[in-house]
Order: sequence, then C-alpha cells, then structure tokens
Amino acid sequence: MTSPRPPQRDEHPDGIHLPLEPLPGHTSRGRLERVLRRGEFAVTTELNPPDSADPEDVYNRARIFDGWVDGINAVDASGANCHMSSVGICALLTRMGYAPIMQIACRDKNRIAIQGDVLGAAAMGVANILCLTGDGVQAGDQPGAKPVFDLDSMSLLETIRIMRDNGKFLSGRKLTTPPKLFLGAAVNPFAPPFDFRPLHLGKKIAAGAQFVQSQYCFDVPMFRSFMERVRDLGFHEQVFILCGVGPLASAKTARWIRSNVPGIHIPDSIITRLEGAADQKAEGKRICIDIINEVKEIPGVAGVHVMAYRQEEYVAEIVDESGVLKGRRPWKREPRQDDQLVAQRLDQILHDNITETQVDMVKTAH
Repeated sequence: MTSPRPPQRDEHPDGIHLPLEPLPGHTSRGRLERVLRRGEFAVTTELNPPDSADPEDVYNRARIFDGWVDGINAVDASGANCHMSSVGICALLTRMGYAPIMQIACRDKNRIAIQGDVLGAAAMGVANILCLTGDGVQAGDQPGAKPVFDLDSMSLLETIRIMRDNGKFLSGRKLTTPPKLFLGAAVNPFAPPFDFRPLHLGKKIAAGAQFVQSQYCFDVPMFRSFMERVRDLGFHEQVFILCGVGPLASAKTARWIRSNVPGIHIPDSIITRLEGAADQKAEGKRICIDIINEVKEIPGVAGVHVMAYRQEEYVAEIVDESGVLKGRRPWKREPRQDDQLVAQRLDQILHDNITETQVDMVKTAH
C-alpha cells in the first residue's frame, strides 16, 4: 500500500478542498494572497467559461494551467455575453482544489443578489473576488436585456469590505460568519484620461482593493509611466499590481481588437512586428513573453495576469519561457490516493445496475 501523498505548499494537509489556516495580516485563507504577501511574483490567468452544463468542460480548461498559475479568474459574462456563471465555475474549481478568482460584474444583479453570491462563494471556499462594473448590455449578443448596475466596481468593493471587516450587510443587519476574502479590482492605464488613472487606482484602494489586474499591456513605456506615478503616490505599497498580458494571434486580430474593443491600446509597432513574421501566431506568443520580461522588472509590479483567449494552451509555454516563476512551482492538481478507488466504485455501481436490470428483464419475460 502506497503512503499518502504529502501536501503541497499552501495546501491543507487534510484535503485540497479545505481552506488554509488563517495567517496574521491576511484577510483570506487562499493561496493567492499568501504568494503575494511572501513577495513571490504571482501569475494568474482566465478560464474561458463554456456554453455548457457539463462540469468536464470546466475541468478540461482548468487542467492546462496546472502547475503554472496561482489563481484562475472565473469570468462573469464578459462582453455581456452569457456563458456558465462565475459562481458555478467557482463551485467546480474549489471542489477540485483550484484557487479561483470570482469575478462579479454589476451589470446583471442588484445588491441583494450580489451579497448573497458573496456569502455562497465564500462558503464554497472562494478566497478571491474581482469587482467589476461590467460591459453594457449593448456590447453583447442580447442587447435587449435589462441592465441593472445597482452598484459599480467602487461601491461593490466597499460593500464586500463592509461584509468582511464589519460583519454586516449594507442594510446594517449582522452576519453570523463574515466572509474571509482577498479583494481585487481592474485598472486600465491605457485609456484616457491618462493622468487620472493612477488617481482612480487610489480610489479603488480606498474602497477596499487589495490587488488589481490591469487591461492588456502592449505598450510597455506607457505602463512604465503609469507605474512611476503610482510609486510617486505610494500606491504600490498599498496594493498588489498584476500587469495584464496576452498573446495576439495575428496582425489582423490585433487590428480588429484595436478598432472594436474599447480600452485596449495596441501600438503600430506591435502590428508591424506581427506583419513581418513568418509565423504570426508564434510571434504573438514571443511578443507576450518579451512584454512579461520587461514589466517584471518594473518596481511595484507584483505579478502578471495572462489572458490568452482561445489560446489557453499557450499559457504554460509563456510562463515557462519567460522564466517569471524563477523555479517556483505553483500548486497543481495531482492525483489523489482515493481517485482510483472512487473510479472503481463508480464502475462497480454501474456494472451492478446493468446486471440487476438484465435479471429483472429475464424475470419479466418468464
């Protein structure tokens, strides 16, 4: 009989589905906060939500990130298009030990529903929440939907912070057990007015943001200027900043994104480099790696958020080839000792059901 597998770093010794022990100065019991507070360069990514009710569609997408990321964003109807819900994806991921970052977009739910989702997510083991205002419904494929926007990203941060730190709903009613959460927000250094972006970050920090993930960075000098101002204001000491990066599939794709997706800035130099490449997809990956190698050296940058829409298989290669982990191995889903026993038992139950059904058919025939 094989001995039990020793727990990985930042894993509960009694089970991957169990929360970690609380640590002083931490507001959550999750791995992402621990990695960042230890000063390790964090890597997060996004799980493209399926148009499906099959849990395996989620697990298959999560497996390709094993051992390469510290957190997986469960996207909440980005672009105002409907997919499997963020809270549903988080339920599946926490069950298997992954560290999801649950996105909440204010577009679709009022404060009553959102506060309920926060409690439910925390009860399932979700330790990280990213607060977003959300795209307008006109951006999606159901523009006739009614937008809610009862809250925005700022008031959502404040709402969850009050629930966590004060143990109360917005109504003032007390919570029996407050949620233990690490709160995040989004920032976009590449959208005008540029001088306001660092100040806007400060407002999100005041509202409760402990980490932020930026919009795609394709213009490193512009991001460097943003970080200079952030450091001047001292915000880099108050929040963990993860720079958003990602591969471009082609020059054609880059031009389309630049023209049709608000808030994403792609310089001409990037498109020219793609156009001059024999293999544009490989060059897009190379550009992403080069950008990571530049931004990781910028003071105040605590990690990268790798967004590889429909190129998720490249995430491991990008992280590996960039060397950004410096030999560190993030938690990965490993086979457990009881996995095979569970599979055998399920097979036995199915076999017994088939056998019993066949016996019943014989009896009925006589």
